[in-house]
Amino acid sequence: MKQRFYLDTAIWRDYFEDRHDNLRPLREFAFGFLKNCEKHNCEILYSPLVKRELLAHYSEERVQQVFSSFLGMLREVKVCSEHLNEAKRIRQNVSDSHTADIIHAVLARDNRATLITRDKHFEGLIGIVQVLKPEEVTFY
Repeated sequence: MKQRFYLDTAIWRDYFEDRHDNLRPLREFAFGFLKNCEKHNCEILYSPLVKRELLAHYSEERVQQVFSSFLGMLREVKVCSEHLNEAKRIRQNVSDSHTADIIHAVLARDNRATLITRDKHFEGLIGIVQVLKPEEVTFY
């Protein structure tokens, strides 16, 4: 079975913006991860929510340009009312995560994907889905 990954918007932004933290080149981690996914024939999942969050920072053309580099492995997953309702229920018990982050986690779980993120808001959601940083992934 192919490895599946759901990339949080922050990972796409690392790639888009050539972001760095104080010590590390986050774009290089994101790019290396995506190249390893391509090499290992992985599936990269995204949702309309990811796209909407990206469009808040970039033009439609820019998002399409970046996504077009990875078309062979990208697959859009839909958000349905069950995902939204579950996210609202979980949100009542998890105070340090945003509803959108919970939706990302539920989508990753329901699509049997590992959630790739650096966002600390996902730490409270580890019981819902496997959460890794791009450089922590072991490919097979």
